[in-house]
Amino acid sequence: MSGPSIVVAGGGSAGHIEPALALADAVCRLVPTARVTALGTDRGLDATLIPARGYPLELVPPVPLPRRPSTDLLRLPGRVRGAVRRVREVLAAVDADVVVGFGGYVALPAYLGARGRVPIVVHEANARAGLANKVGARFAARVVAAVPGSGLAGAQVLGIPLRRAVTTLDRAALRAEARAKFGLPADGPVLLVFGGSQGARTLNSALAAALPGLIHNGIGVLHAHGKDGVAATATPGYVPLPYIDDMHLAYAAADAVLGRAGAMTVAEVSAVGLPAVYVPLPHGNGEQALNAGPVVAAGGGYLVPDAELTGDRVLTELLPLLADPQRLAAMGAAARASGHADADERLARVVLDVIGVRA
Repeated sequence: MSGPSIVVAGGGSAGHIEPALALADAVCRLVPTARVTALGTDRGLDATLIPARGYPLELVPPVPLPRRPSTDLLRLPGRVRGAVRRVREVLAAVDADVVVGFGGYVALPAYLGARGRVPIVVHEANARAGLANKVGARFAARVVAAVPGSGLAGAQVLGIPLRRAVTTLDRAALRAEARAKFGLPADGPVLLVFGGSQGARTLNSALAAALPGLIHNGIGVLHAHGKDGVAATATPGYVPLPYIDDMHLAYAAADAVLGRAGAMTVAEVSAVGLPAVYVPLPHGNGEQALNAGPVVAAGGGYLVPDAELTGDRVLTELLPLLADPQRLAAMGAAARASGHADADERLARVVLDVIGVRA
């Protein structure tokens, strides 16, 4: 007898795709006969990340939701209808038992296509729920959130599903291998700087200004500057890359992080026990500052507003921290304790419970 058929909808960005794939991995560990199908779009990272993890990808027309009234809002009903039709075709073809949505371009049509046909589970990664998940939560069987206060009524707080390569990472054991891989100094503290898959101009500019001071104080720097970002001036001890594929090794090489406060970034950095200086994006609805709120309150990191991040501020925040192993260890432990490393299996059990499958 074939196992349960789970459809995950989290296309568009890595922040939506990675939790969906982590859930898929957990479901398949708990129920090896399970079949998982991913809905995605031909935009973003869907076609790269999803097949590479071994899951079939079914393309759905993207339905970007405008943040404010515009001509795009007038086109929305037609776009939604076409995408919903495609979702229903996929649900029928794979004999879906449940749809699990994570927000993003395919979440709204996934919820509307599943409504009245198969049960829905909604996962909200951000501290403030997006429009698609607000809609889906109104008729979902279960609603799950990464942190309290998402705005979704009755949401169970479980954290964000993460890759096992992150949640089982032994940083100390991999430290030498990771530093050798990136060409970083074998000894001394290392700062990891990244701003998400597209990089971040403020981070790059502040790091460029701070780099001479960091290197002078014996601090190595691993810097993911983004595909369109600019690296700092080449200098020994500084390793710039457009993008880091093996993030678990980057975490193993590092002693602290300077980065944005996207939900996935905060969850991963906390799970591996790295202290961080979080610099929330200055636009949107303020969710990035809220994402980092719990770990900062626990003592595992600091918040610096985007407008205040300069080279001098980088040195002020990070030089004392990176020179103090005891403080690094204490903040790392606080960060780890604030996270939810088992969120993948906990969410998998919620999904399986909804369809009456025992793991």
